[in-house]
Amino acid sequence: MSTTQRISSKWVKTKLMVRSPFLSAHIPTTRRMTRKSLARLLEKHGMAYVKPERGSLGIGVMRVDRWSVQQGMRKRTFASYDEMYSWIGAQTAGRSYLAQRGVRMLKLRGRPIDFRVMIQKGRVRWKVTGIAARVAHPGKAVTNGSQGGSIHDAGALLSRLTDAGTADRLQKKFKRLAKATASQFQASHPRMKELGLDIAVDGKRRAWILEVNTRPDPCPFAKLSDLSMLNEMIRYARGYGRTYALNCTKARRG
Repeated sequence: MSTTQRISSKWVKTKLMVRSPFLSAHIPTTRRMTRKSLARLLEKHGMAYVKPERGSLGIGVMRVDRWSVQQGMRKRTFASYDEMYSWIGAQTAGRSYLAQRGVRMLKLRGRPIDFRVMIQKGRVRWKVTGIAARVAHPGKAVTNGSQGGSIHDAGALLSRLTDAGTADRLQKKFKRLAKATASQFQASHPRMKELGLDIAVDGKRRAWILEVNTRPDPCPFAKLSDLSMLNEMIRYARGYGRTYALNCTKARRG
């Protein structure tokens, strides 16, 4: 039986991570969504994402600009903030949502990109076992494979969008962020064995942790032509009693 722990609340995970000065500098401002908190994020940053406090696979995530909302392939424009917020409130139907500062991510042919970084606990140490790039489905704002995103080799894609030195530096940064996150989580949740970080890179080549998954899906790595990272993940998971289903039918190979 698996001995791993799971934290479903994105708010709990955010509060845990911002205790670390190093990690806090790489976490977009995140608040419980209210009329006031969302307005302040939009006023300061011009764009935000609202997401269910509990949820996965990109379901329910909306990109919010002044004064428009993108949900899936549909984009709606409103005459005022109050009109827009009323519409968002109807969509969230009383459920707890978070509002997060929008990061203007690197893009491939106009499609947002982020990176899934997998880190797992061995007998003694944590190890980053995989990094993959996720490119959003055309016309969508979320990169999840379950939402039609495509999976690419992270190093190759970064080298296309930046220079080789920057691509290498960013991947090293991803690993530092993952190891610091694992350390932060394990301090209060010692049975934690695996984490999947979703990391975005902005136009200034700064890395931002968008979300941390405590029961990450390895499916993105099943879409890479080189399966060595996936095989290592499976080996690590067996060590702490988790078996992956790998029913990877929605994500597409890049």
